[in-house]
Amino acid sequence: MAKVRFEDTAQGISDAVASLFDAFGGGRGLLKSSRDVYLKVNGIDFKPHVYTSPSVVSAVVRYFQQQGARHVYVMENSTQGNFTRLVFEICGMKQACASTGAVPVYLDETGEMPLFLPGLESFVQIPDFIHERLITRRQDNLYISVPKLKTHSMTTVTLGIKNQFGLLHQKSRIPDHNYKLHQKIADIYAAIRPDFTLIDGIEATNYGHYPALAQKELCVVPKNVLIGGDDPLAVDVAAAEFLGFSLREVEHLRLAAEYGSGESDFSKIEIENREIFDQRRQKFRWDLLEKFPPGVRIIRGKTRCCTEGCKRNTEAVLEVFGQDYACRGGFTILMGKGIRAADMTGVTGPIHIAGDCAISEWYPEMRRRVGKRNITLSPGCNNLAKTIDGLAKWLHISPLKLVPLNPLKALFLLAQAKLHGTRANIPPVLKL
Repeated sequence: MAKVRFEDTAQGISDAVASLFDAFGGGRGLLKSSRDVYLKVNGIDFKPHVYTSPSVVSAVVRYFQQQGARHVYVMENSTQGNFTRLVFEICGMKQACASTGAVPVYLDETGEMPLFLPGLESFVQIPDFIHERLITRRQDNLYISVPKLKTHSMTTVTLGIKNQFGLLHQKSRIPDHNYKLHQKIADIYAAIRPDFTLIDGIEATNYGHYPALAQKELCVVPKNVLIGGDDPLAVDVAAAEFLGFSLREVEHLRLAAEYGSGESDFSKIEIENREIFDQRRQKFRWDLLEKFPPGVRIIRGKTRCCTEGCKRNTEAVLEVFGQDYACRGGFTILMGKGIRAADMTGVTGPIHIAGDCAISEWYPEMRRRVGKRNITLSPGCNNLAKTIDGLAKWLHISPLKLVPLNPLKALFLLAQAKLHGTRANIPPVLKL
């Protein structure tokens, strides 16, 4: 049977980390020939409650250093609309690396290599660093996924397997970020399988992966656990069950199971420290609260409006902006395929059009009706940089308010990222 272990962090994070890895043979047994360790953390953004705790990452780094690791690398490629160097600076991951001697790797500042995804039948671009270390030299290096315990408004949960979406360069995340997203995630897992997953469950997120701070009491739930094991699929299945979701409710896990790489039957997974699982298990909600700012009209296509794409990507940003910046609307959002002409009666401007479907159907008419200057566009299926830029414009949010850092420091970090070749898809308002 596959084994998944739950650890109580009340004993101390370092002790919990050591106990978890020791239950699977210990760090010396997990290390491979290079004695190098690669940690893929969840550092999508610097917003509180969305990233892996630097305290957990520090504990993992120190554990493997004590077990004889040569180098420990802490890797991430943040979400679109951001760049990793800035995220690490604000969230504390850079400081965690500095204090432990780990090597931070800003994957958005690396070169590109193509990777074919067979289920999706298309290529994506991944960092050449990942291709060299975790594909070409896969047998030499220990690779650990260290995600945060979160629900997700597009994929139900985001755990160890979904954490690997950050291995794609940002421009490769825009295509197929629609109903095909689940297959894309499963394909990445089939191509690059972690040796171990350790989930930071000190707290979990309810109602999606990117909660508004105004809704913290409802959306951020203390759990004080670590969840881990050497079968990444089994770990995700157990963690999903901990959040109240079965395999059939998490499409990317169901598709990953079809590749046969890991145990997906919860009844065949041995849960160690079962009392923690049983006592702290809770039914979470994965969808948004839909607390949007007043004065925003959303018109969705009747033929197709993908939850995994234009719909929830746009609405997640809209919810956070509305809740955390107390702004009002006065504009219309169009999204999806098959928007009826009757629904467009009386629509003037401003307008944000999300996704190629709505753009192809309605941009020419809306440009004629309200003028180009009154329209913002977010092409593709999930162009977060354009989405952030467009919504911030119509909600009258200054770009400086989006970054909790001295503007000069933020610009300095951006200049450094650009000098190192960042491929991040950054909103135009943040570009030099």
